[in-house]
Amino acid sequence: MAKFFIHPSSFVDDNVSIGDDTKIWHFSHLQSGSKIGKNCVFGQNVNVGNNVTIGDYCKVQNNVSIYEGVELEDYVFCGPSMVFTNVLNPRCMYPQRGSEFYNKTLVKKGVSIGANATIVCGNTIGRHSFIGAGAVVTKDVPDFALVVGNPAKVIGWVSEAGTRLKFDKDKFAFCEKSKKKYRLENNSVTEVEE
Repeated sequence: MAKFFIHPSSFVDDNVSIGDDTKIWHFSHLQSGSKIGKNCVFGQNVNVGNNVTIGDYCKVQNNVSIYEGVELEDYVFCGPSMVFTNVLNPRCMYPQRGSEFYNKTLVKKGVSIGANATIVCGNTIGRHSFIGAGAVVTKDVPDFALVVGNPAKVIGWVSEAGTRLKFDKDKFAFCEKSKKKYRLENNSVTEVEE
């Protein structure tokens, strides 16, 4: 007996792996070869392309397509109608179909991507970073970065819990929500092990 939920209006192709306690809601499509982790939630009208890997505890809101070449690690949040791409220079007269044409995109653990943001393919989105609503990401995003705008630029730093970090004169910050300490050094943030 299945240990996940798929709404009757959704389609799951052959050769799809779905983890326990995952929920697939209305009008969604999971294509062949995709691997979905446990405890994920997919909203209405979500498309998961062929051979896509999605980790555990991910939440994909309504109207999101995750194309082949995109990988989501654990605890990734994809806001409503955000966009992934997988070809840098799409041309209908010169089709580029098949995985050999796709530029890989890696979304690392704990990332939040705001509504209507666009992630241009070929980039890595760093751990626990936060992509603001409507941002257009055209290059790699550092761990813990807060990025907004078009093109997206780093405007600050967030904790694992998504709280905006305020660094003291020694370049340390503490997040009450995550109970973790962070250090800003050489324009990058790392978690301080204590």
